[in-house]
Formats: sequence, structure tokens, C-alpha cells
Amino acid sequence: MSTSHLLPAAPSDPTARSEGRLVAILIAASASAAMAAMDAVEAVAGVGLLGDRYASGAGTFSPSPQRPDFEVTLVEQENLDHHTRESGTEFNASMARRNLVTLGIDLNALVGREFQVGAVRLRGIRLCEPCNHLAKATHAGILRGLLHRGGLRAAIVEGGTLRVGDIIRPIQQPNPIAV
Repeated sequence: MSTSHLLPAAPSDPTARSEGRLVAILIAASASAAMAAMDAVEAVAGVGLLGDRYASGAGTFSPSPQRPDFEVTLVEQENLDHHTRESGTEFNASMARRNLVTLGIDLNALVGREFQVGAVRLRGIRLCEPCNHLAKATHAGILRGLLHRGGLRAAIVEGGTLRVGDIIRPIQQPNPIAV
């Protein structure tokens, strides 16, 4: 039985993949618009990325009222590359329709945590699993190929400008004071 669909083993070094960088920013003005690569974009708390379909409520699954888990999505470049190698089918960041493409950081480890992308503070809400809509737009193998590797949905806690090349790192939570 193939295990290529399983997540990679946890690194033995707990600091491994705990810091990365932003390698691409992608937004689309509407659900049907092509993803446009940006060098920088403004992230607005409670709204999303200016110019993106979810910030304006024009996304395929835009909730009303807006929910924090629809503000920004992230995906690891390593997972996109892995899927392309395993499936033999081209699959890139634009096809994934995620906003921020990262390199070097384990996004799954950021669920429930706050983290910085440059000067912007985000909070990981939940995994961004592949859906039937994505499978119809690309190929059916994407559902299994990106299971638990499809990215992260995040809320913008403190906005600012995101730039390609920004460092991504978890925010250390303060230690509780012993009484």
C-alpha cells in the first residue's frame, strides 16, 4: 500500500521548520478571475487582503457575515512540489488558489497559534483542505494528494503590508506566572 498521501514524519528537532519565508502573494478580484502575483499587498484585520475576492465578499465560498477563517489562506511550496512529483500532474500556487505561498515553515503546526509574516500578525484558524470545487478546476487526485497538506486558513490580528521575502515565525506565547 502506498503511503505517499500521508504526512511526512515529524522532525526530530522541534525547532525544524519553525521559521520560513513568504515566497509568493496571490490574489484574485473575483471567484472566476485568475490569481495575480503581487510583490506586496495590504492585510486588513477583520477584512482580508485588499484586492482579493474574499476581502470584498466575491469568493466562491464567501460567508455572510465575513468569518475570520476567510481572511487569508496560506500553502507550503514544499507541498505543492510534492504533489506535482507524486501525481505527475503540474500543480502550482495559482492553481491552489491560496493567497500566501510559504517556504520552510510547517503551517499545520500553526493551527491555533499566532504568527508573524513580516510586520503582519496572523492567527492560524484551521487547515485549508482541498475541496470538490478545487478538484473540478484541476484534477480529482488533488483531494487525496493535498489531504492535510492543502494549507492554512488564518485571521489577520494586526494588519500591515505583506511583502514577498518576509520572514514567517510563530509568536512565542508568554509563560504563565506561577502563583
